[in-house]
Amino acid sequence: MRAFFSWSGGKDSMLALHRALDEGFRVEALLAMFDETGDRSRSHALPLTLMQAQADALGIPLVMRQASWTDYEAVFTEQLRDFAEQGLTHGLFGDIDLQPHRDWEEKVCAAAGLSAVLPLWQAPRRALVDELLALGYRARVVCVDARFLDAGFCGREFDAGFIADLPPHVDACGENGEFHTFVFDGPRFSRPVPHELVAVHELKPVAPAPGHYFVAELQ
Repeated sequence: MRAFFSWSGGKDSMLALHRALDEGFRVEALLAMFDETGDRSRSHALPLTLMQAQADALGIPLVMRQASWTDYEAVFTEQLRDFAEQGLTHGLFGDIDLQPHRDWEEKVCAAAGLSAVLPLWQAPRRALVDELLALGYRARVVCVDARFLDAGFCGREFDAGFIADLPPHVDACGENGEFHTFVFDGPRFSRPVPHELVAVHELKPVAPAPGHYFVAELQ
């Protein structure tokens, strides 16, 4: 079961990777999609230096591809075909219960002749959070959606205190996009990923793109 992982660097990706390795998958690459400049990841706006350090600590090669939102699917599928040519058979994803995400993942994997596997699929969200923390993984909140959380939540460690402070309408897993994280330590890491919170920036909506966010600048 040779596989790549569609990697965000966040807590759900980490728990799904942990489970996949326990299940016997041989994960040969962490595929991270970056913006056109290559400066920040598409999913969590993480710098390449930190994602590379994360992959090094996990002992799995990082494969970085750059894409705009317009050509994202084409670039992603092209890389999956490259993986298939190398003999990989599966694609691993960290989604929990968003059906449109699973539909897309199965579509792009099928286009490349790979099978999509979602190790966290349909598990109770809060149970997954408890499992991650019980395993000893540590993560930092790197982005919050201002519709749900204020700037004070951005940059904090994702721990029991953070979860206890969440408003009732915010999911502890952040599966609805309320917040995103960066995992920096845990049982699969050979060493913690050193990083520093430099600042928290406010990103206001710019038409036609929606969204109002607070983003942590890490280095």
